Amino acid sequence: MFDFVRSHTRLLQFLLVLLIFPSFVFFGVQGYSSFVDGSNKTLAEVDGVAIKSGEFDATHKQQVERMTQQMPGVDVKLLDTPQMRQRSLDGLVQQRVLAAASAKDHLLVSDARLKRLFVNDPQYAQLRHPDGSVNAEMLAAQGMSSEVFAERLRQDYMLRQVLGGVGDSSFAPAAVSAAAVSALLERREIAVQRLDAKDYLAKVQPSDADIEAWYKAHPALYKTPESAQIEYVVLDLDTLKKQIALGDEDLKKYYEENASRYTAAEERRASHILINAPKEAPAAEREKAKAKAQALLDQARKNPAGFADLAKKNSEDPGSAVQGGDLDFFGKGAMTKPFEDAVFAMKEGEIVGPIETEFGYHLIKLTGVRGGSKKPFEAVRAEIVEEVGRQMAQKKFAEAAEQFGNMVYEQSDSLQPVVDKLRLTLATAAVGREPAPGASGPLASPKLLAAVFGNEVLNNKRNTEAIETAANQLVSARIVKHQPEVLLPLEAVKDRVLQRVRAEQAAAAARKDGQARVESLKAKPGDPVGPTVAVSRTQAAGQARQVLEVALRADLGKGPTVVGADLGEQGYAVVQVLKVVDRGANDPDVPRAQPFVAQALAEAETLAYYEALKRRFKTRIVEAPASAASAVK
Repeated sequence: MFDFVRSHTRLLQFLLVLLIFPSFVFFGVQGYSSFVDGSNKTLAEVDGVAIKSGEFDATHKQQVERMTQQMPGVDVKLLDTPQMRQRSLDGLVQQRVLAAASAKDHLLVSDARLKRLFVNDPQYAQLRHPDGSVNAEMLAAQGMSSEVFAERLRQDYMLRQVLGGVGDSSFAPAAVSAAAVSALLERREIAVQRLDAKDYLAKVQPSDADIEAWYKAHPALYKTPESAQIEYVVLDLDTLKKQIALGDEDLKKYYEENASRYTAAEERRASHILINAPKEAPAAEREKAKAKAQALLDQARKNPAGFADLAKKNSEDPGSAVQGGDLDFFGKGAMTKPFEDAVFAMKEGEIVGPIETEFGYHLIKLTGVRGGSKKPFEAVRAEIVEEVGRQMAQKKFAEAAEQFGNMVYEQSDSLQPVVDKLRLTLATAAVGREPAPGASGPLASPKLLAAVFGNEVLNNKRNTEAIETAANQLVSARIVKHQPEVLLPLEAVKDRVLQRVRAEQAAAAARKDGQARVESLKAKPGDPVGPTVAVSRTQAAGQARQVLEVALRADLGKGPTVVGADLGEQGYAVVQVLKVVDRGANDPDVPRAQPFVAQALAEAETLAYYEALKRRFKTRIVEAPASAASAVK
């Protein structure tokens, strides 16, 4: 099944777009007239309307910000590759195409239908109150009013129904579905002869010219990475806490004001004997129960040590009777009020009763008391220092952060002024454009390193702006010394180059012999070259992906055949495809595969319809979106 997925990457990418599209529209759709500026480059056109680079940049930035919020540890650079930017452009184009189709075909969503869809869509469950109304507080937290949300939701459903109708109504004839299932599950018997590149290493002898040619063709492999010596300064809560002096008077005041935090809650352990007497019982019955409780109380007081035995024989609370009436330790709020009041007014060892509750009459013996004592100041002093220091640092941080940001910007030729003003520490480090393995703290921040190697800092030797590298943490850095990437001389890397050339030549030799072997075997394609094995798209049987691809594509119309599979640096494989293996009439994989095939066919039909819409609205990509780095240049 994984090979089927791999073979239909484009189709499944389209499915991914459909799956993420609602959230993309919900959070990212701007008015189509916004960001349109004649000075921007035109990246694409849909229905005669241009998609400008300004609009694309804003949309792509929103996508990156959302993804970094969802995956805080992700490297931002991975979200700004040419492939990711192209996907963002494709998504924007799709919005335009679907919006044009929705408008031209009058696919409107009425207020009543919008409300019904919102109430029943699980995607928006967190934005609904239990009665189905909009949670305005949740919307406000996302910076939206109910009106803005309703309009975006309406647009979302309008665009979804353009393609939804095609996918939901898709129907594949039985013959088509059966053929697709058969192709997916088809098994073939093959024999494979591998010619491994490693077996040819001893046979190849690269010349100096070969080595030099490879070196010149692959300079990026032999460059020292770009690096910089930087100095940087960090403003965070830990730094500010160290600057705060706290006297015992302040700490003791905080201790007294928050005494409850340093006092263990009192808990009491009690045993009881219950004589049932529901409140709705007749008065005479209740009096009888009370009298029985009183008689048991007299016995308990005469022999306090026998309370447990008395409870086992007489208590009508089945849960505690077997334990001698023991209820273990409990705090306030755990028991019914009259029972609790009595227990917390008793002395240890005391027996009281009868205590009336909604359950009947209780005889209670207090067997233990713990907690309720206040921890001494010295025992919690360090905890108070940490708490008070953190609170004071938090208050101080807002003011210090503003000063920090202003100073590193206004006095951008040095970090010393902000170090002196805010009593910070100037640190140094060697960094590259990517965080070093094992890096932590600010030096692990891709955002900071991107700023360090930005044009303004790199070329003009200025401070970076104040970069937020963590919660309540600001950093500014500047380059002291820059070391650009340098191509190492051939002599320094000759051994490494030789290994790569030998590997390439060995793979080429294996490929040449393999291709010759294929040609020689075509005269007798039915004679296996080795053990046979049955393979399919769902059962690789240990064969390489390239082997499966050529084996399952091979034409068996004229009987067994021989094909070659290029294994790249691993070598070459000669593949004899002998026959299709009969799966039997009751193959259990068929019913499991049918839903996947039906879904794939529906997706293919949806994709075909979308491609038709693109042609209908004269959609074209004018220019690939430039990366952020190239845009700066």
